[in-house]
Amino acid sequence: MRYNKALEDIKIYEAGKPIELVVREFGIAPEDVVKLASNENPIGTNPKVKQTIIDNADKAHLYPDDSMFELKDALALKYGVDENNIIIGAGSDQILEFISRILLDEHSSVLMSAVTFAMYEIYAKQMGAKVYKTASFEHKYDEFMEAYNMYRSKIIYICTPNNPTGDATAKDDVYKIIKSVGKDTLVVVDGAYMEYASAKDSRYTIEPKDILELPNVIYLGTFSKAYGLGGMRVGYGIANREIIEQLYKMRPPFNISTLSLASAITACKDDSFVKESISLHQEQIKRYEVFAKDNGIKYIDSYTNFITYIFEDSIDSTKISNELLKRGVIIRNLASYDMNAIRITVGTAKQNDIFFKNFLEVI
Repeated sequence: MRYNKALEDIKIYEAGKPIELVVREFGIAPEDVVKLASNENPIGTNPKVKQTIIDNADKAHLYPDDSMFELKDALALKYGVDENNIIIGAGSDQILEFISRILLDEHSSVLMSAVTFAMYEIYAKQMGAKVYKTASFEHKYDEFMEAYNMYRSKIIYICTPNNPTGDATAKDDVYKIIKSVGKDTLVVVDGAYMEYASAKDSRYTIEPKDILELPNVIYLGTFSKAYGLGGMRVGYGIANREIIEQLYKMRPPFNISTLSLASAITACKDDSFVKESISLHQEQIKRYEVFAKDNGIKYIDSYTNFITYIFEDSIDSTKISNELLKRGVIIRNLASYDMNAIRITVGTAKQNDIFFKNFLEVI
């Protein structure tokens, strides 16, 4: 069978290892496994959302409201935008796929930082587009402009805060890049972790309503992180109506489930759970910073719900990750990004205690 030639250059995305895999492979009881690999909310799901799922369980056989009016209305109120400026996706990565499909072909290219969310590259290559990367994982203006002026890429990705590194780009620097590129280039501002950055330093906050003043920018958000709905797969894009209308041509009907839609509506209307999640995170991430300093480990200042530890040559991230896995501690090895580093989701106090104990023993 002959397959699309574009597939030859695509690496399969590696998601964080599930608890079930560790249970099967190492015979560890599920309750003894600590998963700090996928940046899920460590305190779980909003109790109000849990009740919503119960209340809507008897509607699981029904398709959701395909207009998604109530969720769009809640997001519009939250961000001060119009409902027509919003598109809902099965995670924000589905909207990334739509973006690639409306803009890219074998004659176009995309531009991103050296280390960033892997799906940008995967979706671009699915369309046959070329992928260009800057020299640094940070979003440095000079590096982006040098590459942009050379390749005139159709899409520029700015992931802030950046996944998997955790650094963020100040709002002024983001807008400096946006205002320096042509109007025929779409700038994707991926704010999956924006709630954490905003809580840490308002200079890093990107307001979606400001995006609407620009003709070539889309803002992406998600309910998977601070809102604790990773398993429900709900994301959104906010942009001017022209962009949203084109994206809708790619959207299949009923692209999120009935329970996902109901859950996201409840979550969007209740900020108290997000505030609680971020408060816990701000308290616990300080422990990771102190731990790194006390043990001579380099780390990236994080604006997300995870932290990245970077190792010298004497420590191998793959060996560390594998040894921790055998102990039931799941973290993310960044060797696939050509980094001798690990990414650790900041968990609850108990989860973090278990990580520190096992990590020290392993190294």
